[in-house]
Amino acid sequence: MGATFAVGASAAQETAAAVHPAAGASAAATLQTAVEGTINAIQSNPTARGGDPAATATVVQSHFLPYTDFRRTARLATGDAWNTASPAQQEQIFQAFQTLLTRVYAAQLTQIQGQKVSFQFDAPTPVPKSTDVVIGSKVHTPSDDLSTRYRLEKTKEGYRIYDIDLMGIWMVQVYKQQFAAQLQAGGVDALIKYLKAHNAQGSGA
Repeated sequence: MGATFAVGASAAQETAAAVHPAAGASAAATLQTAVEGTINAIQSNPTARGGDPAATATVVQSHFLPYTDFRRTARLATGDAWNTASPAQQEQIFQAFQTLLTRVYAAQLTQIQGQKVSFQFDAPTPVPKSTDVVIGSKVHTPSDDLSTRYRLEKTKEGYRIYDIDLMGIWMVQVYKQQFAAQLQAGGVDALIKYLKAHNAQGSGA
């Protein structure tokens, strides 16, 4: 996942408007639509199909982000410090973190690179004492299988993805550890600076 590119918050908002998740869809249907729709769109885009990170990120923005709640992801990764941050700081954390998550997820999908694919989705596993579920998926290609697990929450708008297990560990867990170090060193402002610097480095800026 070493590919680098930038994802602009405004661009994500504009392209995301093209997709409208169904509020009454089940968790399984929501995830299937998000994953299949994103990968099929990548396959239909010659540049993204060739493995271009920026083109893949654009597809993730338009076809995957509408099915996510990365604000919750940001809140969970930030921990107690989220509640002490101002609304403006919370928004900066969310926007910068969403950019980072989009880049990471898109980089994972560049591995497919135009291969013929088929999909497999596990039955949802309920998370105890919550309305959340975990669903595993596999994207089969002639050369390899891409296995991913997703955590979805039930919101008033429908099910939304808020955590992704890409490499055997959940994103919230990974970034909570990284965020804690930044917060301990310099508080919320240090975390925002870290995220912005990380994204700038990824864009080659």
